[in-house]
Amino acid sequence: MSAKTELNKVAKDLVVSMEYELTVDGEIIDATEAGDPIDFIQGYENIIAGLEKAVEGLAVGDTKEVLVKATEAYGEYDADGFVEVPKAEFPDDIPMEVGVEISVTNDDGEEMTAFIEEVSLETITLNFNHPLAGKDLTFKVKIVGIREATAEELEHGHVHFNDCECGEDCECEDGGCNCGNH
Repeated sequence: MSAKTELNKVAKDLVVSMEYELTVDGEIIDATEAGDPIDFIQGYENIIAGLEKAVEGLAVGDTKEVLVKATEAYGEYDADGFVEVPKAEFPDDIPMEVGVEISVTNDDGEEMTAFIEEVSLETITLNFNHPLAGKDLTFKVKIVGIREATAEELEHGHVHFNDCECGEDCECEDGGCNCGNH
């Protein structure tokens, strides 16, 4: 790849470093810390679809305000996205408290995220809607870096960081290093 001409704009298969501020309904709900951008591989759904589309073609130093509609963010709110589970079937190691995020495997073997919505005497109600479902999101973004992704990053579909404590023997595991396995 020709570094000068092709690494100057956000494009598929490139690692992008981006600072952002996320506003929902006029309130800032998330932002990167100064000097600590997020890194993602463009085109690999590492960030929400609407934002990924909006940063395509931006160059290092470019800033942009982006409105991402709910349909291209975390989807529309699904009023049917609730399931009641008998308390007896709920794992003992998970706190039965409203707001707790849990991972659930559906009948097709897919892992899904749910939040405890309500706890009653007999049941626990799980909400499968993302907390930002149904919300339009406003991002202020700044592209602060672009680089080629390594072959391993492209194969795994996410950015690898070289800050593992165990050194060269470190391997990718769920987006992080597996230093504890050595």
